[in-house]
This record gives sequence, C-alpha cells and structure tokens, in this order.
Amino acid sequence: MSLLQEPLSHFLEELSSSSPAPGGGAAAALAGALAAGLIAMVAGLTLGKRGYEGAEEEMKEALAEARALRDRLAGLIEADIAAFEEVMAAYRLPKGDPARPGALEAALKRACAVPLETAEQCLRALELSKLVIARGNKNAKSDARAAAALAAAGLEAALLNVEVNLQAMEDKEFARECRERAQELATAGEKAKALAMAYKGLQEAN
Repeated sequence: MSLLQEPLSHFLEELSSSSPAPGGGAAAALAGALAAGLIAMVAGLTLGKRGYEGAEEEMKEALAEARALRDRLAGLIEADIAAFEEVMAAYRLPKGDPARPGALEAALKRACAVPLETAEQCLRALELSKLVIARGNKNAKSDARAAAALAAAGLEAALLNVEVNLQAMEDKEFARECRERAQELATAGEKAKALAMAYKGLQEAN
C-alpha cells in the first residue's frame, strides 16, 4: 500500500519521525496538491452561481486543470520518496564498486528532477490561483488566496531540495542547467504570488 493510501495521520507520523523520508520534497508536493485542491474547490463553488456567469467557462477549465494538478502533485509525493531511497541505495554500494559512481550520479539526477517538476507544478497551481482569486466566488476568496500561499510555499520548498542534491553531483553542466531552471521558477513564483495577493475579486472589481 502506498503512503497516499494510508490515513493522513499516518503520513504526518511518518513525516515527523526520525526517518529521512518522507521529507521536505514530499512535503513540498503535498503543499502543492493542497493548493490545487483548494483551487478546484473555489472553481466548483463559482460554477452555476448568479453573478459569475461570465466566468463559467474559465471555472470549468480551472476545475479540470486543478484536479489534474492535484493528482500529479500527489504522485510526486511518492516519486520524491522513491528518488530519495534510490540515492540512499547508491550510497550504500561499496566504495570500491565500479558501478557506484554511475549509480549515484543517476540517482542524484533523479532526486533533482522530481522536486524540479514539483516546483513547476506548484508554479502552475500558483498561476491558476490568480484566476480563481480574480474570477472566482468572492465568498471563497480566502481559500483562493490560501491556495496561492500553499503553492508558493511548495515551490520554494521544492527548490531547496533541488539545490541540496545538486551539491554532490559530478555533472556540472547538468547542475548548471538545473540551477538556471530553478532560478527561473523562483523568480516566476515570486511575481505570481505578488500578483495573486494583489488581485481583487470579480464582483469587487465591478
């Protein structure tokens, strides 16, 4: 049974244990999944409501995309745990084993790729939160803003995990490319969060 099929209390217990996995990367993905769930909720609370007829199609699209984001980010929780375990397995290989350097490098690249995707998905959730803040049901505006805050937190936490895994990597070109992409995501995330928090709701703006 996967961790996601266990009760939330079990996940939290595992997260707070002395075991290094699940760790920050899994928590980042969870924050993003929670953000996407809130976006879906706000979109659903807007559909069919009087005064929001002009936002109907946008909310339908937002609902579908938010659900897809939620599911992908939930999958990245498990992927992050698996990537960490792969790194640990590579470190456990005997230092004299000729397969060790290659196995470790491949595992570290995987351990960078997963949180980098988590950051990308969180950024998309952050961008989507701007839509539901601006066009969604004003009675759920705090939920939409909470989604933006969670997505931004997930993005930032994921990028911290990218950097820590890059430090031990031998492939400097790969590391450079990852750092550049991480910086792009960080910059875009900061701008998106600032815009999301500055938006007025649809009815308030009219």
